[in-house]
Amino acid sequence: MKRTYLGEFEELVLLTVAVLKEKAYGVAIADELQNQTGRSANISAVHAALHRLEEKGMLASHLGEATAERGGRRKRLFVVTALGSATLSEIKEMRNRLWNAIGPDTLIPTTI
Repeated sequence: MKRTYLGEFEELVLLTVAVLKEKAYGVAIADELQNQTGRSANISAVHAALHRLEEKGMLASHLGEATAERGGRRKRLFVVTALGSATLSEIKEMRNRLWNAIGPDTLIPTTI
């Protein structure tokens, strides 16, 4: 399968959608990203990444039910597609191969 390139932020957003499962929507994704990485995530950047991932076929979305806390507005909920799941698996395998190729002694700090 030909893999579509993902930037680091897109990969993090895709992973976060997978973590949140059926509760993945913009604000929840931004909050979880901050909890997991310690980096603040701009909601506009999250929405842009979600849109790109949906265009690439790695995410699908639908509107949830209206909620009182949102003034009757509906949330757009995201789920990882089969392509998104396969892409995450490929990325994980590639990263594991690279980490395994480094070897345990390579990361020992040395003085230059």
